[in-house]
Amino acid sequence: MDRIPLNDALTMSRLVYGMWRLSDDKDTSPEHVRNKIAACVDQGITTMDQADIYGGYEAEEVMGNALTPDIRAQIEIVTKCDIVAPAGRYSDARVKHYDTSRAHILASVDHSLRLMKIDHIDLLLIHRPDPLMDHRETGAALDAVVASGKVRAVGVSNFRPHDWRLLQSGMDTRLVTNQIELSLLHNEPLVNGDVAFHQMKGTPIMAWSPLGGGALFGDSNTALRQRLSAIASEQGVDEAAVAIAWLLAHPARILPVLGTNNLDRIKKIGDAAKVSMDRQTWFELYTDALGREVA
Repeated sequence: MDRIPLNDALTMSRLVYGMWRLSDDKDTSPEHVRNKIAACVDQGITTMDQADIYGGYEAEEVMGNALTPDIRAQIEIVTKCDIVAPAGRYSDARVKHYDTSRAHILASVDHSLRLMKIDHIDLLLIHRPDPLMDHRETGAALDAVVASGKVRAVGVSNFRPHDWRLLQSGMDTRLVTNQIELSLLHNEPLVNGDVAFHQMKGTPIMAWSPLGGGALFGDSNTALRQRLSAIASEQGVDEAAVAIAWLLAHPARILPVLGTNNLDRIKKIGDAAKVSMDRQTWFELYTDALGREVA
């Protein structure tokens, strides 16, 4: 499995295991969670993507209950903060909102460390752009958690280029990634400047929902589904692997984040790295996803 450097101290596996559904599984036992992580690590997938809000603020603890020192030494842990929803430990919140204040970021980091039973977070992301963000306060807080050793690197999620520039202007630490929605179906970031901005800066992109939340394989995408199926059959993989390989083929160094609780599917995530995709094949898929030929 290829690895992507984010800074001098941190690299991540090209494919990332997303844990947003971890606490939704019927079996949340430590043994079952360890089996999922082991299935990833066996393929070279060592980066685990979390967020404080996942599972109604429960997924981090489910993961933490499964971690051992040996497992922790083999993986990189990504988590996120700033979404406050009326659930779990924030059940008294009157309205869903974002909190990028220094106090909230510092408390969130400490809470995540405690729930996951770890001494540092490899990558912390601000989960959503906050229209009330004081970029100097937020930036100083992110600098502080890195300086403390509690976090090794920081980035953002769902930020547009202007949001990124604003936050970065209030920081000494370099932002290392932006996790955005990106897939064959949600391909607008390829042409609206989002991908181009990070490709220009040399900052890798993490792609959430790279299979369109399953919609990619729905009945409304007949031509695209047929194309994916034909390529998959030719190369001895499933359709999902081809859809992920389409993202991997892009020069912006995209890291797809894939989440499933099915062990058999987890064991196939790495198949995407085996798919060969030339330029015309890439554009065939893109054309089918657009529903028209490119101009």
